[in-house]
Formats: sequence, C-alpha cells, structure tokens
Amino acid sequence: MKSKKTQYMTSMALFLAIEIILVVTPLGYIPIGPLNATTMHIPVIIAGIILGKKAGAELGFVFGLTSMIRATIQPGITSFCFSPFVTIGTISGNYKSLLIAFVPRILLGYLAGLIFEIMKNKGHENSGVLAGALVGALTNTVLVLSGIYVFFGNAYASSLNVAYSGLIGLLLGVVTTNGILEAILAAVVSLAVYKAMKPLLKK
Repeated sequence: MKSKKTQYMTSMALFLAIEIILVVTPLGYIPIGPLNATTMHIPVIIAGIILGKKAGAELGFVFGLTSMIRATIQPGITSFCFSPFVTIGTISGNYKSLLIAFVPRILLGYLAGLIFEIMKNKGHENSGVLAGALVGALTNTVLVLSGIYVFFGNAYASSLNVAYSGLIGLLLGVVTTNGILEAILAAVVSLAVYKAMKPLLKK
C-alpha cells in the first residue's frame, strides 16, 4: 500500500513539474489571435488515463489555477474571462471567471480517466486512451468557449471589436480549428506515452 501511494505521489509530482514547465515557457500557451492554443491539457489527460480520474481532476485543477494566474500577471484583452482580478478598460472579471478557468479543466482530466476506465474494462484499452483524450480535450474547449459566450458574451465581443451577433460563429470557428487540432494532438501523444509506459505500469 505504501509503495503504491509513494508511486502515485511521485508520478503526480512528475506531471505537476511538466505542467509548470509548460506554463513558464512558450510551449504551454501559443497565442493565436485573441485566444491561446494550448498543450497544457495533454499532461492532464495522460494523468487521468495512467493514474485515474481523481488524479486527472487534481491535475486539471492545477491547469485551471495556472490559467488564472497567467491571466492575472500577464493580462491580455480577454483575460477577464479567466481571472476575477483583471480589469480591461471598463470590463472586469468576477467569480464566473473562476468557473471558466477551473470547471472545464477539472472535467478534462476526470472524463479522460473515466472514459478510459470504462473502455479498458470492456477490453478496448487503446481505443479507451484515444476516446478519453478526444472527449476530454473537446470538453475543455467547448466548455471554456461556452462559458465565455454565456457569461461574458457582450464584453468579449466588445473587447475584440466584433458584433455580438457574430460572436457565436467566431467561437464555433475556434472549436472546429484549434479545438479539433488540440484534441487530435492530445489523442496521438496520450496513446504514444501510454504505450511507452505500459510495461512500467504492469510492474
């Protein structure tokens, strides 16, 4: 029991270190227009698959925390969506910013682990990795953008200098481009890492 707990803590420390490296380097967030493409979701997904849905949710919380901190200390024109401590012009973040920053990221890791667990128990291990990664990544993208639209739609459109009526089309465009690419990248990397670590997991 102690050995398993130590192994779990060591693995979580490794994933946490990877998240920190990504957030403090350009590798974690890649600016594309007003939003950022991200690789921060990949360690969260892999943690959920390898260590379980609870670990995925915990690392997802860390992802959300780093997202809020980054939006606070390096604010952009839409950072109010992710931090209650940011004011851009007359637009301020609030508690809803925390919902956008944390809830999708926690569900990202949890769902990746849950779907993998269900499919693995049915004998579809590799498919479970791919499905968990795809669903987790798309859940994160869709919930973040939905939260922006529902909670900050007018303010977000104003900050981008676009008409509110065209905002949903803009956000859907992000889902079908950045969102799908991030999900595919997560699936490919997660399966490769899982296969590489599988012999160690058996031990």
